[in-house]
Amino acid sequence: MTTRERELSTTQLSAHLIELATRLHVRSVAAYLPTTEEPNIRPFLNWADEQQIRILFPISRDDGLLDWTVGDGETEVEGLFGMLEPVGELLGPIAINDVDLILVPAASVDRTGMRMGWGRGYFDRTLGSMEKCPPVYAVIFDREFVDSVPSEVHDKRVDGVITPSAITRF
Repeated sequence: MTTRERELSTTQLSAHLIELATRLHVRSVAAYLPTTEEPNIRPFLNWADEQQIRILFPISRDDGLLDWTVGDGETEVEGLFGMLEPVGELLGPIAINDVDLILVPAASVDRTGMRMGWGRGYFDRTLGSMEKCPPVYAVIFDREFVDSVPSEVHDKRVDGVITPSAITRF
């Protein structure tokens, strides 16, 4: 994507994320810090922080689970797999049970909501362990919304996708 296409994509994604969070009356969200290759959700995270929406960020653990932290929105370090992770008090794996919305990264999502991640299974394990899961949306580029993706028994579907062009609910 060109710089201009990425900027437009970020603007459109932010508008859709704000629309969804507003419609769902979100008070707390689990999100992630995007890599430079992923859709940029940082403007949405900044908006959520300004709205005093509590944002939980994942921290990868060696045992395949995710810890969560609120973080300060400023301090980031390289995590377990070289990805940026926030610095903050570790709240443990069950902290995600109190959020109103979960935003997950994805390599692609198919038209049935099957999500293909990056192969480590962190989000699949997290979502599979929740007794009561709030809506889960993958944030992807339009070209990553495809007809089908390979899946295995442990893979979890998402409730919707947010792309620059639309919010799609399954």
